[in-house]
Amino acid sequence: MLASSDSSSVLRPKPPLPARNPTRSYFSSCCLDPGSRPVRPKLSIKMEFLRRMGRGCFKAEADGGGQDLFAIAATAKPVPHHLVIMVNGIIGSAADWRYAAEQFVKRLPDKVIVHRSECNSSRLTLDGVDTMGERLAKEVLAVVRRWPEVQKISFVAHSLGGLVARYAIGRLYDYSSTLAPVGTSRDCFSEEKTEYSMQCLEQGYEAKIAGLEPVNFITFATPHLGSRGNKQLPFLCGLPFLERRASQTAHLVAGRSGKHLFLMDDDDGKRPLLLRMVDDSDDLKFMSALRAFKRRVAYANANYDHMVGWRTSSIRRQHELPKSNLLVVDEKYPHIVYVEGETANDICNKASSNIGGQIIDLEEEMIRGLTQVSWERVDVSFHKSKQRYIAHSTIQVKTYWLNSDGADVVYHMIDNFLL
Repeated sequence: MLASSDSSSVLRPKPPLPARNPTRSYFSSCCLDPGSRPVRPKLSIKMEFLRRMGRGCFKAEADGGGQDLFAIAATAKPVPHHLVIMVNGIIGSAADWRYAAEQFVKRLPDKVIVHRSECNSSRLTLDGVDTMGERLAKEVLAVVRRWPEVQKISFVAHSLGGLVARYAIGRLYDYSSTLAPVGTSRDCFSEEKTEYSMQCLEQGYEAKIAGLEPVNFITFATPHLGSRGNKQLPFLCGLPFLERRASQTAHLVAGRSGKHLFLMDDDDGKRPLLLRMVDDSDDLKFMSALRAFKRRVAYANANYDHMVGWRTSSIRRQHELPKSNLLVVDEKYPHIVYVEGETANDICNKASSNIGGQIIDLEEEMIRGLTQVSWERVDVSFHKSKQRYIAHSTIQVKTYWLNSDGADVVYHMIDNFLL
């Protein structure tokens, strides 16, 4: 089993060579059941022998580029059925989730396959939420085809990666009949409409993401409401002049992604992308996809995050933020200061209170759209930590030696992960 970087007792494969679109997956056992299955990565005869023997630790090169890392168990066990997709933020890479991925495999052996996405890294993260979301969707489909044994899927994303993941699941969303085998439902990009698929809409059906059962959708410090005004970009100190200038110049620094974050995009006369992503469209079912997950969780820094404000990352209005004197400290998770669940009744009450013809601003429109589904909100504070001024990276433990105080937040996420 893969272990953290300070472990000397476990053999670890050498880091893979850089590639434009590598794919990396972590899991604890890979002895596969026989039977028919889609095309999988081609392994050498020696690797195939090791796989069937169930001994040792090795890495396999996938035909599409990149590596899947294996830690073979001594006894034959089926491959885990739960795929976890981890998505990095702006100017980030798969390395940002290295620590969390290793802890996932360590704490949930034989339960999950953890794949750290690398289709959007470095300057590619400036290409825009839609372009990045399309790339992520294709990468997820490639991973799913490579491991046909998986049955469930979850997403864990940091910062801008949360918006990218929300776009990708809208692309990967499809229906599968509960009265018959799934068949070809994993090919989410196929435009072919069959009589069978129409029957799925009329009979009993269940929603799928990339042909899999969606379980957890988890974001860390994601600007769900964008970064436009209202102290959503905290380092501007809420000064109206600076916030206006930031909106006008964001594209010069962050490309199309900047335009999307500040709601300054108007491609082909359409509304800003983040506004469109709080509803379904003809070909992208953003909210239906979110609703399909059993749980949605938003981890948010309550303070010291200079990149993403507390409100936008927790999808709240100002008066809904917990007051400082109500924050509760958990000894097991010292930096988790407040946990808020939301029930179906809460959603109904909010919906009834919002009825009316009043004019609402863009932020309020996004809040109303996103809160059509329930969210668990987990507030984090590094107030007493020496790493508080880099809270945006510490919340995900981007680099362990620099952001180690966020480890309890990662543990909290794993301990509450729904399998």
